[in-house]
Amino acid sequence: MTRFLLTKELGRLAKWLRILGFDTAYFTENNPGTLMIQALRDNRTILTRNRRLPESRGIRIIQLKSETLKEQLQEVLTGLNIALDVRHLFTRCIICNEELVAVDRKKIKERVPEYVYKTQRNFITCPQCHRIYWQGTHWGNVQGILKEVQ
Repeated sequence: MTRFLLTKELGRLAKWLRILGFDTAYFTENNPGTLMIQALRDNRTILTRNRRLPESRGIRIIQLKSETLKEQLQEVLTGLNIALDVRHLFTRCIICNEELVAVDRKKIKERVPEYVYKTQRNFITCPQCHRIYWQGTHWGNVQGILKEVQ
C-alpha cells in the first residue's frame, strides 16, 4: 500500500487519507530539504500543492491541482489508480497515524459518553495517543463522501 507524506497545506486531505486507512505522514515545516529526506528515508510519496517544490531523484512527488477536499481525494485515487477497500476504513488514528487496535469495552467505559457506551459494542483505540473510536454517525458520512469521489 502506498505511504504518503503531505505538505502543510494539505492537512484536511491527510486526515481523510488516514480515515481511508493510508499510512499518511503530515509535514508542517517550511524546509523542502527535510521533506525530501523524510520521504526518502520513510519510502513515502509526497503529495503537495506547492508548485515550487524541487524534483528529486528517487522521490515520487505528486502536485495536486485541486483545491477542494473531494477533488483532491479523486485526484489522488484516480491518479494513483487506487481502489478503496472498506475493510481499511478507520484503521488508523486521524491524529497520530498509528494503526488502531481493538479494545475491551469495559476498559473504556469511563472514557466515553454514557450514551455511546450503551449503544456501541465495538471500540478501537490508538496505542499512542489513546484516542477512542467507534462506529458512530461519522461512519455513514464517510461512506457518503466516498461514493461521491469514486
